[in-house]
Amino acid sequence: MFTDHQMKELAGLSTKSPALTVYLNTDPAVGNAETIKLRLRTLLKEIDLEEDAAAVLDYFDTHHPFTARGLAVFSCKKEGFFRAISLGIPVRDQVYTGNHFSVKPLADVFDLYGGYGVILVDRQGARVFHFHLGELVEQEGVLGTLVKHTKRGGASSIAGQRGGTAGQTHYEDEVVERNMKDIVAFAVRFFEEKHIRRILIGGTDDNIALIKTLLPKSWQSLIIGTFPMSMTATHAEVQARAMQIGREVEAARDLKMVRSIIAQAGKGVGAEIGLEKTFQAVSQNRVQTLVVTEGFRQAAHHCTGCGRITLHTNPKCKDCGSQIVPVEDGVELAVNAVMRSGGEVEIVPNNPDFEKVGNIGAILRY
Repeated sequence: MFTDHQMKELAGLSTKSPALTVYLNTDPAVGNAETIKLRLRTLLKEIDLEEDAAAVLDYFDTHHPFTARGLAVFSCKKEGFFRAISLGIPVRDQVYTGNHFSVKPLADVFDLYGGYGVILVDRQGARVFHFHLGELVEQEGVLGTLVKHTKRGGASSIAGQRGGTAGQTHYEDEVVERNMKDIVAFAVRFFEEKHIRRILIGGTDDNIALIKTLLPKSWQSLIIGTFPMSMTATHAEVQARAMQIGREVEAARDLKMVRSIIAQAGKGVGAEIGLEKTFQAVSQNRVQTLVVTEGFRQAAHHCTGCGRITLHTNPKCKDCGSQIVPVEDGVELAVNAVMRSGGEVEIVPNNPDFEKVGNIGAILRY
């Protein structure tokens, strides 16, 4: 399973020889293996890295699982590096070359589909799921005491009369609460082990409300949505619902983030927008969260000494005096730099207001 640590490690790699990055949509819905391979050959046709292109084609022929819907490959054969990542969701066909691997599209997928935990709960038990990058990683279940309709201690089954509620006794309440506490303990252990970043809860309204109150506050803060669903649902049904809610929540969060970063930058408080100001903040290691429009690229210049990224064409770096060289995509360099420094990267959909201010901005550490 591809992890946060591996993502940052990949972002931090710099190669002396040209490296190749390939993203390929392998969703069976867009064609069979031969059709997809033809698209891959077309992508690689203009790439002057024969050894790496051959390695990518060989991997596709011999190792790629055709149940996967996306593929990301990072290759620099001259330095003995090759890594392929199969994805459970489609990606746009793209190819990059340079002395850094292009991790921006993968960061987008990771941000949207990484580390989902789902609980399906009823009064007796629960099923918990771990979804990562669009695929089911693991599922487990727990079963508690059977909740039986019973009369204990003379409790009335008539609503409104002393001693009970219609169809339910204090004994039943105790059993349900005990089961729920066991479910919560079980789910928390599962989520801790799997490093879950987002939680969804499925079930009836009453069961969802009860389990939410019993979860520790640190886990309550990770709940992004709830939904009605039977305990007998298939994992494909659970996954489809989880991904749908995830996309809706992410879209709302992205919109809020764009509005916030524009407002903060306008006040000059804790944020920058626009290419040069954002590049400067990245170069000074002041970025906590880099926000970039999906697919946005921009040619820029890069200092071979201190790593400064800039739009300016000066032959020498004003900070360290080293040579400034042109790069095809300064945005990609910025993404890599922020991830190497422990910051976060948020890839957001096209937004007219964000486009007006340059399609890029940063929330600052200081």
